[in-house]
Parts: sequence; structure tokens; C-alpha cells
Amino acid sequence: MADNKSYTIVEYFGGNSGYQCGYCKNSTGNFSHGMWSHTMTVQDYQDLIDRGWRRSGKYVYKPILNKTCCPQYTIRCRALKFQPTKSHKKVLKKMSKFLSSGDLPKDEGNKGLYTHVSRVGADPNKPPCRKAKDIRKERRLQKDQKRQSSDGIAPTTKTPPSGPSLSIQAKSLEDFINESLSDSAAHGLEVRLVPVNYEDPQFSASYEQSASLYKRYQMTIHGDGPEECNESEFRRFLCDSPLEAEYSDEGPEVGYGSFHQQYWLDGRIVAVGVIDILPSCVSSVYLYYDPNFAALSLGSYSALREIAFTRQLQKQSPKLCYYYLGFYIHSCPKMRYKGQYRPSDLLCPETFSWVAIERCAPKLDLTRYSRFNQDPDAGDARLLRDLGRAQVLYRRTVMPYAVYSRKRKGSSDEAEVKQYASLVGQDCAERILLYRS
Repeated sequence: MADNKSYTIVEYFGGNSGYQCGYCKNSTGNFSHGMWSHTMTVQDYQDLIDRGWRRSGKYVYKPILNKTCCPQYTIRCRALKFQPTKSHKKVLKKMSKFLSSGDLPKDEGNKGLYTHVSRVGADPNKPPCRKAKDIRKERRLQKDQKRQSSDGIAPTTKTPPSGPSLSIQAKSLEDFINESLSDSAAHGLEVRLVPVNYEDPQFSASYEQSASLYKRYQMTIHGDGPEECNESEFRRFLCDSPLEAEYSDEGPEVGYGSFHQQYWLDGRIVAVGVIDILPSCVSSVYLYYDPNFAALSLGSYSALREIAFTRQLQKQSPKLCYYYLGFYIHSCPKMRYKGQYRPSDLLCPETFSWVAIERCAPKLDLTRYSRFNQDPDAGDARLLRDLGRAQVLYRRTVMPYAVYSRKRKGSSDEAEVKQYASLVGQDCAERILLYRS
């Protein structure tokens, strides 16, 4: 798929020192391996995230799951089989109501999909609540029985169906989304896909507005200081990407690479979802939004839109059928919401195979780190077997590590290179160029 002249070039930094965890605030409990990516092909990044790596700007890192305080497991949703839950439908209907009526939900604050609401129990002295559709079915049945009795026909007793009629299909995710996009709505919502490219006219025209929105979001929602979310930080974190834009006859029309999915409400940006479009998935990088619209649960709404977008791309590129939500952190309750987009799988940290989250959660209830693959004989299919075949970039020349190690003078770096190659796997080690000074 990728042009033969395209290469991934990285510098490996190891991962021996602990640093502060952003979840439990342990000052030295977060451990990860890291490397700086000067440039990267989309296929190489696809293979890396399927081994537990993830990017932040051009920095690509892999948490050391059996050592770090809050293990972060790669999670993906099987987008084609996704059906919105009751909570998801509530988010979609809330957006639909806002767009049609023009009024923001009241008393919602910053409630998200995973916020717990305490409720008073039902009054035991009153009959249980019944759904209106069940009451209507019972009334129709009573009318039929009464009509049959008046005609001299022995009434037949029918049990109302417990489930939906076979002729009625449940609404799809796309149905809920399209309902909110009426031409007669009070507000107009438009989603624009903009490539992260400073030469792209849409990206450059909206850059200042997008950077300003990011700063307002970080300061209001996350409590960052102005220097922590200035324009240079915005550029480093969400605009600088190592991914090269690529196009393929078998791929989606928009191509592969890094994009900003901008949500325009009545002519201004209210949210931006940063995503990577890769050969097998849409990978969510980050979302930021206008805090004034926090009541609309834009984090959940954008995730649902990105799942629908993945399904749209799959029609053009059959292999592209997964939605990656980043990392799932079972030990951090506020991060468990990612497991609600089902069916979803977690990546086994030892075999790098995918396992349904329903099978993983009981293991994580018992211990923070777990091997998910239950087959004791299963191993890493891309295990490093021949370090000498790993590719390095030395003095502007590409060569196998076996050749480089003979040319190089000074102390051996074999232990470091072997650690790197083991983490990326044999296939990536033979394609990715490891920079050596």
C-alpha cells in the first residue's frame, strides 16, 4: 500500500525511569517505553498500535503494563456490529432536541456518559410503572376479545410479544444521527473532515479558532495554566503528526493520515475530534470542545459520530472496520466508560491477540495486570527472532543491524537495540529505520 520510498524513522529512548501518572497522581509510578518518530507510514503505525503503542504528537510510547501503576490496555470497538445503548441513545436524542428546539439541556452541568446519578427507590405501596406501549398492546387485545365475543366467536387469548416485532427493526446509529440534522432545525450542525496539513486551506483558515478553543477547553475542563495550553503546545500535541498522508486504490477516498474532525455549530467550531485514519481503523487521538456546551455530552456524541464515520469508510475500504478508543484503564473508574462501546476487545499484553472485553473485565477485577489470552501455548506471532535483520539508519545509509554492528566503533548498543526490536516485533524491526548516531 505504502510507496516503497516511504520510510518510518524513529529514535528509541528506552523506559527505565518512572514519572507522574495522570490518573492516580503517583509521582513516579508511570512507566513506558518511548521513541521519537521523525516520519511514519500508516501501516507501520497500524502495526505498532496493534502491539500496544500510541502516539502523542510525534512521540510514540508503549506503557509497561506489568510495572506501571495504572495499566493502559489498547481497546477497539467492532464498529460494524455496534448498536447504541440506552445511554448512547439518550446522548443522541439530547443533541437532536437541542438542534431542533435551540435550548440547551438544563441542570446537566458537566455530566458525562459515565456519571452516576443516585435515585430514590420505587414506592412499594404503588403498582410498578408500565411502559406505554405495553398498555396500548393490552388495550388492543381487550378490544379484539370484546369484538369476538359480540360476534359469537370464542375469544382467543394472545400473549403480547415480549420483544419487538420481527417486522420492526431497531433504529441504527445512523438513523439517530440523521434525525437531528433537519433543514428546519433551530441550529445547524456540520461536521467537516480537515487534513492536518498547514498547506490545506481549510486547516489554515480554521487554525486560530481551533487553537483558541483548545486553550479554553484545557483551562476550563482540565485546569491547565495558560502556558500549558498555548499555541505551541497545541501545535506539538494535536497538529504535529509523524504520519505521512497516503492514498490507495483500495483505501478510502479521503486517504490515510491525521485529521481534525471539526464540529461547526451555526458557523463556529464548538468541538474538534483529532483522529488518525489507518488501514484497519479510525484511531481516536483527542477531543476538545467549547465548555459552554458541556451539557450536550460532546465527548460521547463525538465518539458515536466517529463510529458512524468508521462504518462509512468501511464501505469504501472493507478492511477498515474498527474504531480504536485509545487506552482502557480498568483501575481508573472514570476511564472505564470506553468499555461501553460494544462489542469491544482488549489487546492481550503478551500475545497481542484481541480478546472480548467481557472475558477480560473479571480478570482485571482481581488484578491490575493480566494476560487475557487463555491459551497457555499461545505466544507473540511477531516475536523477535533475528536481531541482525533489524534495519538501522547510520550516517544517512540504510543497513541491517548485523552490518551496522560490524561497522560501529565504541561500546556495544546491542542490548538497547534488542529491547527496541522486541517491543516493535520482527516485522516492524525489518521495516522501520532505527536512527543510530
